[in-house]
Amino acid sequence: MSHSANQSCIDACNACADACDHCTSACLQEANCTAMARCIQMTIDCAALCRLAASFLARGSDHAKALCELCAAVCDACAAECGKHQHQHCQDCAAACRRCAEECRRMIGA
Repeated sequence: MSHSANQSCIDACNACADACDHCTSACLQEANCTAMARCIQMTIDCAALCRLAASFLARGSDHAKALCELCAAVCDACAAECGKHQHQHCQDCAAACRRCAEECRRMIGA
């Protein structure tokens, strides 16, 4: 599995992680951030997993496909949670998560 063949998935994973980090930070600044607790938890998990998946892909790890399968599932869950909120940062995060899940599934051939 070559690095260049997976560049679009690596880019989507990194972009998703960045969007999740931004969403986490912005949710913590909301007036009622306790209402955003589930969103914050999901974006933290998603960002960490996306960065891990990107690094596995960049190294050409034998376990990249399995990790990308999990990454797609976590991205779907994060997109669903963020999509419940009308804040622009949540909507942007949900969109990045959907793109990442799509790229991960494309990469694993699902």
